Amino acid sequence: MLKQPSFVMEEYNFAFLDEGSKREIRRSILKGIAIPGYQVPFASRELPIGRGWGTGGLQLTLSLLGKEDCLKVIDQGHDDSVNAVSIRKLVETSSSIETTEDTAEASVIQTRHRIPEEKLRDDQILVLQVPEPEPLRRVEARETETERLHGEKEYSSIWVRLYEDIVRYGEITIGADYPCIVHGRYIFNPSPIPRYDVPKLHQADGLYLFGAGREKKIYAVPPYTDVEPLQFEDYQFEEEEFNGESCRLCGSDDVFLDEIYDSHSGDKFYQCSDTGYCNKMQKQSGVR
Repeated sequence: MLKQPSFVMEEYNFAFLDEGSKREIRRSILKGIAIPGYQVPFASRELPIGRGWGTGGLQLTLSLLGKEDCLKVIDQGHDDSVNAVSIRKLVETSSSIETTEDTAEASVIQTRHRIPEEKLRDDQILVLQVPEPEPLRRVEARETETERLHGEKEYSSIWVRLYEDIVRYGEITIGADYPCIVHGRYIFNPSPIPRYDVPKLHQADGLYLFGAGREKKIYAVPPYTDVEPLQFEDYQFEEEEFNGESCRLCGSDDVFLDEIYDSHSGDKFYQCSDTGYCNKMQKQSGVR
């Protein structure tokens, strides 16, 4: 369902950012696409939302949007969360573009912590908000040192970190934001998406862009690019399991599910994390 903005802030430039800022961000995006996984510095602009609430992803989105685009914004799979609604309203009031809750209708999708259940097409762009772009921050605090390690492809420290997890806990304990190697070269953070979403990055049809506003970094996974999670031969990467559970609303059992507890009875139930997908499945099955 497409939504037309009811009010447009004509005193601002189209999509809020000035054209000079957009060009600088687009150049950084192109460099990120040319060197998959490489963190490209950019001059992160001030926006009317707090840093840490998606300014990096929002700047990418605002720089990419044209008058013919259709935008979808989600936060942890939800179209109606505070973060998603605030970002969507800013775009609607600073441009004349349409917005939607249907993944298939969107040309640009901005997301936080999830990748939509529906497979991206080659004419779609997914923009991910990133709080911490540096995968080596788990083992090295100095930015100058992490840059050197990336330049020399010296990733032994992160492998030791994974090995220590196995020794202590019998498994790799990293859940969301699981480190991956892209195009056989750079280790990168795929944003705090769950492990369930990581395989969607590998040889994908669509373009994935990552923006970190506080850290002033942009990186990308172009279409049809190899993305491999870090794993050992005897300790393979594993996705989250739901033990045969299904969504209580649409009945889907092949999607990422949120575990929810009833505040009164304390009963546990499962529900699709991707609310747009869940609504579509309910309509197709006649539940709604």
